[in-house]
Amino acid sequence: MEDLSLHILDVVENCITADATRIEVKITEDTGENLLTVEMSDNGKGMSEELLENATDPFYTTRTTRKVGLGIPLLAQSAKESNGDISVKSKPGQGTSITATFQYDHIDRKPLGDIGQTIIILIMSNPEIDFLFEHKKNDKLYTLDTVEMKKDLDGIPINNPEVIKIIKNDISAWLNSINNV
Repeated sequence: MEDLSLHILDVVENCITADATRIEVKITEDTGENLLTVEMSDNGKGMSEELLENATDPFYTTRTTRKVGLGIPLLAQSAKESNGDISVKSKPGQGTSITATFQYDHIDRKPLGDIGQTIIILIMSNPEIDFLFEHKKNDKLYTLDTVEMKKDLDGIPINNPEVIKIIKNDISAWLNSINNV
């Protein structure tokens, strides 16, 4: 995969398949510590101990449509290529948490990519799922919580084109503010 936002999209799609109703995506860019952290967690089905032990093995999958599962293994490979690591925690019936770390300035670290578009796609395609997106860069924090947004929308669907436009503009303003510093 070309960038980390595509890894995030792939892993979050697995969370959706696991019947999650709440998915959190947290990105922390800590340039002082030279560390990029991507955390994804859900309240889905969770993984059995066997599946958890094999989560980073690309040739182990529970899918019947193909013989490989690449989401977590490719993320793990990207992390390790940039002097980072991955941690996967899960309990059946309680959900899954994945944390990938990357050396921030490593030459092989993939760029973050269009994280804004990734979040928009997830919200538009899955209005019934609640998403929390947090992006922290050093001492600046951006938070988007669809639970709070849905309360404010008072019955207007979260995937209404006008609502999506507002979300997109808000995320774009955030990304512009941290990238132009």
